Amino acid sequence: MIKIGNTALKSNVLLAPMAGVTDLPFRKTVRKFGQFLMYSEMVASQAVIRNVTRTRTMMDADNDPYTAVQLVGADPDVMADAAKLSYDLGAKILDINMGCPVKKIVKTDAGSALMKDENLTRKIINAVVNATPLPVTLKIRLGWDNQHLNAPNIAHIAESEGIKMVTVHARTRSQLYSGNADWLAVRTVRNVIKIPLIINGDITNAVKARHAINDSGADGVMIGRGALGKPWLLREIDDDLNNQQYEPLLDDKKLEIAKEHVTSVLSFYNERIGFTLAKKVVAYYCKGRPNASTFRALMSDASVTDAKKLYEVLNTVFG
Repeated sequence: MIKIGNTALKSNVLLAPMAGVTDLPFRKTVRKFGQFLMYSEMVASQAVIRNVTRTRTMMDADNDPYTAVQLVGADPDVMADAAKLSYDLGAKILDINMGCPVKKIVKTDAGSALMKDENLTRKIINAVVNATPLPVTLKIRLGWDNQHLNAPNIAHIAESEGIKMVTVHARTRSQLYSGNADWLAVRTVRNVIKIPLIINGDITNAVKARHAINDSGADGVMIGRGALGKPWLLREIDDDLNNQQYEPLLDDKKLEIAKEHVTSVLSFYNERIGFTLAKKVVAYYCKGRPNASTFRALMSDASVTDAKKLYEVLNTVFG
């Protein structure tokens, strides 16, 4: 049983924070399959304290005790203020992002760039941990590149400063999302911390989840891109890890779930944003299906402006 502070998790399968993906409609869709700990989209600490409306929308956890708000930033004081505001807004768990590899985040010295400065890392962790009574978790990578694999150092600092759980994406920043995740390398982190360790990266089915845990010694797995268009994947993996028989969903049930997800997106956002995001959602559900490329191309067509078309595509894809 994994515990984060006083919160005992119901599963050792977690949903990763994914920008533009793990919004409230997606998390509610995943929630239908179990009480998994889920992470919000990455939230910029500066935007939180500026009270940006879009940011507040991203932080909406709908009073779900198994949702963590992930903050990103490089200023300890700003991160602490963002943590306090998150707490005031009802957050139950906070997460510090030190793993995002994208250029626009790294160039601000945030995300995975923080792994290059262990002193600043300690200051940020200390500031966030002491800002509120909430438990705080941390997400990192193996290091900046293969010459600087300092995940064990960062994890040790994190534990000493009060972090309750560490998640490691088993790639370096320089890899971005290319190449293979190195699950074995995460065992170096397992060897230096006693708090729960979660492994992330290339875990797209139950077999890979078992291998990732065995290779790394982690306590659980975090599922990211593998859940796009497959919100039931976490249930599938959880059942397997608990030696329970998973009953695959029939296509008519998958169609129902996909339609409910799209409807939720359309109702949660304003018309312009909602329709754009709903087309992305439909494209995710097309992945791996017959003629998927044709339907995904249709979803990128600007001339598709009728919501009915989205449902028609789903009917065809799962028909």
